[in-house]
Amino acid sequence: MSEALTLDDLAVPLRVLRLLAADFGHQLAPAVRVTTVWPDRLELEFHGDLAGFEAWRDVLGIAPDAVTHTTQSAGRTCVLRAHIEYAGARLELVGYGRTPAPVAVGAAA
Repeated sequence: MSEALTLDDLAVPLRVLRLLAADFGHQLAPAVRVTTVWPDRLELEFHGDLAGFEAWRDVLGIAPDAVTHTTQSAGRTCVLRAHIEYAGARLELVGYGRTPAPVAVGAAA
C-alpha cells in the first residue's frame, strides 16, 4: 500500500481549480473531482448536457479534434473527453450526454 497523501499533496490541482474559478467564474459549474489516486489531476465533468463541456473546451482552447468520443450504457450515453496540461496539472474535461435516437430514413421511415 502506498503512503497516505496529505491535502498539501493535492495543492497543484486545487490551485488550478482556484485559477479557473477566478478566470472563468462566469462559466457553467462542473462536477469537480480531485483525488489522491491521481494527485496531479483535476477533473471537470458535465452530466446530461454537453453545452457546458463545449463551453469549457472553447475557453480552455482545446481543439475539437482533440476530443475523444465513446459511448456507455449500451450506447445510450455519449462520453466526450479531452485533457490538457494547465498550470502544472493534468486537467481532464468530461461530458456525458444522451445519445440521440437514430432517425429513420428511406423505406423504413
